[in-house]
Parts: sequence; structure tokens; C-alpha cells
Amino acid sequence: MENFDNYKSMADGVAALMHSHAEVVIHDLQRQEIVYLANNYSNREIGSPSHMDEVEFADGDRVLGPYRKVNWDGKILKSISVVMRNNIGQAEAMICINLDMSDMNRMYQVLGMMLAAPEEGHEPEENSGEKSDKIAEIFRDDWHERINVFIQEWLQGKGLSLQVLGRSEKRNLVIALEAKGAFQGQGSANYVARCLGLGRATVYKYLKEQRGSA
Repeated sequence: MENFDNYKSMADGVAALMHSHAEVVIHDLQRQEIVYLANNYSNREIGSPSHMDEVEFADGDRVLGPYRKVNWDGKILKSISVVMRNNIGQAEAMICINLDMSDMNRMYQVLGMMLAAPEEGHEPEENSGEKSDKIAEIFRDDWHERINVFIQEWLQGKGLSLQVLGRSEKRNLVIALEAKGAFQGQGSANYVARCLGLGRATVYKYLKEQRGSA
């Protein structure tokens, strides 16, 4: 990726300007993996797959979003993705900026200001439907997001939060994730371990026990 140093500097600059509210992720579209993280709060890792190998970027695809995401800890993120092109116009990277809306949502609740992240289906401009389809196409295989959403739904259904989970409850959550096929993605066990504050070996132990009893 010929412009990587420039993209990295841009990511560091955005993260520094909006510290600690913004995370910036650089995807290498040729290698199909994350190659840089600035102010990482999403528990992702460099080298994690991007799952965008089947996406065909049109010449007009430059800025995608903003769109709404759910972080591993349940926080709402307002995100935007920028397609970066090399000197001959080929899409070589995607820079994703994730903005933690927690503080702004608290301000919204106190002051009544319209600062919440846009909901799915929000169409603020012409051709927004096409952009929404492109975003859905890009992130259709984002198992990080599916795991995040499932964890939050599981917690809400039981009236719990990550902060109060005991070991047995974390084991039950791992088993529930396994039942949903959450561990099929590369590196998913490591990701779940970080989200739940468990050792990777502990997650594998729970999975082995569950698969052995099935």
C-alpha cells in the first residue's frame, strides 16, 4: 500500500484531535486485513480480516456513512468510512473513523440536543439508499459487530451488565455465543476473551467442554 505512511499520519491526527472519543481503523483492501489502529477501543487486532474482498468500489465511492454501530461494551458508535485510492485511482485502503457517542448522548439527555447517532435507515441526502446498500455490503460479514450485538441482547435479556458478570455467567455467555456460531470467524475466540475479561485458554476450555458434551 503505497500511501500507508500518509494514511497512518491521518489516523493518528484524527485520534489525537478527538482523544479519547475517536478510534481510527485502516483496512488494506489488497491484503484484506486491518493494518493499523489508532486509539483502539474496539478490541480489534492488527491482522484481523476485513471481509471486503467481494466488494466492488465504484468510482463515486468516496465517503460512506455516517452509520451506527454497537461496540463490544454496548456503547453506540457513529462511524464513517473513507475509501482511499492510489495514484492510478484504485481503491487500496479504507479508513474507518468510529466516534464514541457516550458523552454526547449524555449531553443530549441533559440538554435535549439532537446529537444521537443516526439510526439504521436514516437517509439524509440523495442517493443515501445506494450508500446504505454499500455500507451493508461492506459490513455484512463483520462478525465483530454481530458478536457485540448478541452480547448486548443477551445481557439485556438477563438484566445484567458486563461489569457484574461472574465466572459462571461468562461461561454461559460463551456457550450462548457458540450456539449462535459466533466462533467461526478468524480470531473470534481471542476477541470474545478480551471483551469478557477472560483468558483465551479459558474460552477454549469452555468451548471444548460444551462441544464435548454435545
